Amino acid sequence: MGLKCGIVGLPNVGKSSLFNALTESSIPAENFPFCTIEPNVGIVNLPDNRLDTIHAITNSASKIHNTTTFVDIAGLVKGAASGEGLGNAFLSNIREVNAILHVVRCFEDEKIVHVHGKTDPVNDFEVINLELALADIAMLENSMQKIEKKLRSGEKNLQREFEVLKHSKESIESSKELDTSLFDEYQKSYLRSLNLLSFKPVLVIANISETDSLNNVEPLLTLCNEKGLKVIQAVIKNELEIAQLDPNERDQYLEILEMENTVLEKIILASYKLLNMGTFFTTGPKESRAWSFKLGSTAPQAAGVIHSDFQKGFIKAEVISFEDFIACNGMLNAKNNGKVRLEGKEYAMCDGDITHFKFNV
Repeated sequence: MGLKCGIVGLPNVGKSSLFNALTESSIPAENFPFCTIEPNVGIVNLPDNRLDTIHAITNSASKIHNTTTFVDIAGLVKGAASGEGLGNAFLSNIREVNAILHVVRCFEDEKIVHVHGKTDPVNDFEVINLELALADIAMLENSMQKIEKKLRSGEKNLQREFEVLKHSKESIESSKELDTSLFDEYQKSYLRSLNLLSFKPVLVIANISETDSLNNVEPLLTLCNEKGLKVIQAVIKNELEIAQLDPNERDQYLEILEMENTVLEKIILASYKLLNMGTFFTTGPKESRAWSFKLGSTAPQAAGVIHSDFQKGFIKAEVISFEDFIACNGMLNAKNNGKVRLEGKEYAMCDGDITHFKFNV
């Protein structure tokens, strides 16, 4: 259930530098469009101090983090939806991710070419949004044509799907966004199966410089606020330099800056939360491990994240909150103090639960 985030934006906005910083890898990030053609993929541990604490108390032999996958997708350009700049291939890469990190250039630098000749964050943001919208409209029209043929042949059961496609197309055409407020769960599930770009959650990364005024970023912040989009401001160049330090130097540098976490860690955590994900833990002598689950999942559904047999043969779950586990300094004292609960099939998992599943297959 790991989250897969695609990093998108115009060429030369800092996408590959952000990817390098996030994954501490090294891929080309030169100053020319389409340097990245095939998407680069990196898997990143999800920072979580709770796992470190659990591991220390249990003294497990190993510690396994949750992970998030980041995909560096080549720079899109105006006309991508109709194939400009290898756009069709790039758009297909975006369809494969769960969430989108949209990097917008807000810094001025004469040495780094801007694909449009000048820095204009709002225009750049809207160019990418338009291309994603146009790609979705084309896909919806294609799907509508196929269903119309079936409706004419008497398959009336597809009328509901046709109405979803029609409403979605009209919504995107009118506002370049997909309004699903009137859809029920079945309709939303059907939309998810189409893998529409407009249906994917978005986190905006404003790539700023240390010396720029707020003139460039403020209009972008206003626009994203109107759209209900979260924006994280980052000096990506600095974040890349920090990521390349060894752990001790990194900690010292953050201490000097009076920062608990890097901006990168904020981006990783915000990316994880885009899909309404939570974390539960398992712990024992062999390992302490963090697991991802969709918030609102029942105990059997969470057990299925570990193994399908756990869900099929679910009996009960021993559950303790992270806070109680810490207060009792471990599972044994927690049981002795009555802090470990036995929960059944209807239990809704909470973020931070430490769990031992009982099952039989």
